[in-house]
Order: sequence, then C-alpha cells, then structure tokens
Amino acid sequence: MKLNAQQIEIIEILEKDARMPLEDVAKMVGLSLEETTAIVKQLEDEKILVRYISLVDWTKVEEHPGVRAMIDVKVTPKQGVGFDDIAERIYRFDQVQSVYLMSGVYDLSVIVEGKSMNEVANFVSQKLSTLDSVISTTTHFILKKYKHDGTVLETGKEDQRIVVSP
Repeated sequence: MKLNAQQIEIIEILEKDARMPLEDVAKMVGLSLEETTAIVKQLEDEKILVRYISLVDWTKVEEHPGVRAMIDVKVTPKQGVGFDDIAERIYRFDQVQSVYLMSGVYDLSVIVEGKSMNEVANFVSQKLSTLDSVISTTTHFILKKYKHDGTVLETGKEDQRIVVSP
C-alpha cells in the first residue's frame, strides 16, 4: 500500500507514543479528528498498524525473574516455501517472542523468553535443535538492556549524551 506523507507521519507519531490521544495526533498532522480516526482505522484494517505495545523494564520488577536469549539459527530451507515453513514452526512455540530472517552466516534470529537460563537451554536442546530443518544454533543470553526500540532505559546515571555543535 502506498502511503501519503500525512499517513506516514501518523504512523511515526503512534510508533513513538501509542497512547497519544488522536486529538493531539490530528493537530500535529493538520487534519480533523474524523480524518485522523479514519486514517488510523484504515491503517489498522490493512495491518500496517499491527498492535499497540508498552515497553516494560522488567529488571525493576523483583517478582519477574525472566531470562531472554537471542538464538542464531542455521537452517535448510525447503523447496517451494523457502524459510517461511521453518520460521512458522519456530514462532508457534510459546517461548518464542520474535523470529527474523537474517543475512549473513545464520538464517534466522530467534528471541526466546523463559523463567531461567536452564529453561531456555532446555527449549533450545529439546525443541528448537530437534526440528528437521535446523542445522545449528548459537545462543546469546541477554544480560542487560540499555536501549530498546529507540528508547534508552534508565541506567542509574543522568543522561550524558554528547552534543556536537556545528
């Protein structure tokens, strides 16, 4: 779907703050509330705006001892369906949060969440690695998240960005 500049601007605004009232979005893009609402509905119907999410820093919640890992997966694609079939089989597991087709040495990048490192390791060894198209995996446990989807998470320090003036 080809989008115009106002539609793209609405998407960019909502991507940064999905809770922004549509009245404010309408003012920012110079449209009426009705026009803005209609555009957002169309973007949702076309699955361009797929879901509205919250970014949570779970490290601050003591009762949530979750572990995340990024797993690089090398696979043998199947004729006629390429990587889509194995990617779908992988993303159907409850532990899997994201699956990406990648360029480079590995074919897929999989983000997995579990209650412990052992739980993630068991998922990799008993479920992921045993799939017939999977050749190899490399698991990277996420130890600390500094920035996520453009948002810097609190580091305990004041924001010390370096500003370079022209």
